[in-house]
Amino acid sequence: MPGTFIDVEVAGEIRDDAEIAKKLEDACPVDIFAARNGQVEVVEENLDECVLCELCIAAAPPGKVRVLKLYDGSALTKR
Repeated sequence: MPGTFIDVEVAGEIRDDAEIAKKLEDACPVDIFAARNGQVEVVEENLDECVLCELCIAAAPPGKVRVLKLYDGSALTKR
């Protein structure tokens, strides 16, 4: 279940990439991402702590992580 204000989409092709999982975990200041068993895990209970810093988007390959703003229907993505 997504957060009230924010949801995060991670492309399937990077979910099993241990290096990217670690980068996302290290980049997020509010612990939305966890690197568990070499996979990217979204920590759903932390979703609404998102500060829209875009550090996860910068850490991931272009277009592979999207932060969805549920309150206005827009998304943050790397261009």
